[in-house]
Amino acid sequence: MTERPSGRARDEMRAVTLEPGFSPYAEGSCMARFGNTHVLCTASVEERVPPFLRNSGTGWITAEYGMLPRSTHTRTDREAARGKQSGRTQEIQRLIGRSLRAVTHLGAMGERQIRLDCDVIQADGGTRTAAITGSWVALRLAFEKLVAAGALAGVPMTDSVAAVSCGIHQGQTVLDLDYAEDGNAEADANFVITGRGGLVEVQGTAEAEPFAREKFIELLDLAELGVKTLTGMQLLALKRP
Repeated sequence: MTERPSGRARDEMRAVTLEPGFSPYAEGSCMARFGNTHVLCTASVEERVPPFLRNSGTGWITAEYGMLPRSTHTRTDREAARGKQSGRTQEIQRLIGRSLRAVTHLGAMGERQIRLDCDVIQADGGTRTAAITGSWVALRLAFEKLVAAGALAGVPMTDSVAAVSCGIHQGQTVLDLDYAEDGNAEADANFVITGRGGLVEVQGTAEAEPFAREKFIELLDLAELGVKTLTGMQLLALKRP
């Protein structure tokens, strides 16, 4: 069996920590650390909805994502300085929003929007998966704050959701790719999965040659294992049994 650059077993994740309440001013927040990837996730409550939902009685969840200039080995200009967001940024923002809306009863939110901000402090692969995992904790905390204030009767969430990357590196399927593996993978995929095991989204790509169905099943099995671990950590971060 080929050894991974990190020395981890093929089914071993990086060291993961989820620190709730990291930002004292946001209604909900979580610092998600997947190894050397660190993403600050905050949830801000707005007592309004986008125009297409006005007078509908339904709420909305949206996300913004960005990488700080020195989150990588070389400085990258802020997208605000460039005057537009990259296609990658827009795609990740939509992914985060879809993932959290999939486990939220929007009709029970009332006409309010919760905006998730995911800022990459340090990047070493898997920033979008860390952002989704941390955002669920931040969103849950924001809902609990609304319930405590009497603005909601209960937390309008139907399940938890987390995400993890998997890939094929030197012919071997592996869990939770870091940058060294991601840059040399024959295939990589991101899996967004609920706590009950439902698939929200799967993004998979062969970087060179097509890979077999059997390899995809191996990737899915690894992802389910990783998300099970992450779900337990999310509940632990919220001090749930």
